[in-house]
Amino acid sequence: MNIHEYQAKQLMEKYGVATPRGTVATTAEEAEKAAADLGGGTVVVKSQIHAGGRGKGTFRDGYQGGVKLVGSPAEAKEAAGRMLNNTLVTHQTGPEGRLVRAVLVAEATEIERELYFAILMDRATSCPVIVASTEGGVNIEEVAEKTPDKIVREVVDPAIGLQGYQSRKLAKMLKLEPKQLRAAEKLFASLYHLFMESDCSMVEINPLVVCKDGSIKALDAKFNFDDNALFRHPDILEMRDAEEEDPRE
Repeated sequence: MNIHEYQAKQLMEKYGVATPRGTVATTAEEAEKAAADLGGGTVVVKSQIHAGGRGKGTFRDGYQGGVKLVGSPAEAKEAAGRMLNNTLVTHQTGPEGRLVRAVLVAEATEIERELYFAILMDRATSCPVIVASTEGGVNIEEVAEKTPDKIVREVVDPAIGLQGYQSRKLAKMLKLEPKQLRAAEKLFASLYHLFMESDCSMVEINPLVVCKDGSIKALDAKFNFDDNALFRHPDILEMRDAEEEDPRE
């Protein structure tokens, strides 16, 4: 089972993962209020569908981009009004596209670097494996194909969990500065706890960003869950959006 980005953000906040503040909106007026509540300055309005490539997507009526950086609540209202109840077509949706029923209004982030961080369940070893790269914000499959040396893997023993030395090793591989190690270690540990306790099959943060102020935040998230374990998580099951699921899967 997949969930929307705004729902993934709610889970990350629950587990103490550093992420920009944001609010979901289902009307243009709600988006305007959300932007005002975030300070009234620059915010990001992001279409909420179960597909990647939203920023480069095109709406059925010709409106360009399912992710917009806007400078005021009025602009947030306008952007949300163009996105909501409109069909967004991306390279992952196919030509039929997906209807946008909600948008995420989030505070803008001044980005220094974009990284990639994911936790997957390795079926071969039955262990979680962390996949990380200095090349974030892009299609990780392309990175794996063109520059596989820029992707690192760290297998975690589920009996003892993610160890501090592993987090520090990953931080070093991601070329983080010494002063950022503690924050990175906390973020990695929080994501691992979320992954294990929520019975995830995948937690993907793309991008994981280093901000200009030196902080580290999970900017965009994609979560998958083990369907066979959902009976243990009624709160997560309530996040299911049947409208976004492909009946063929």
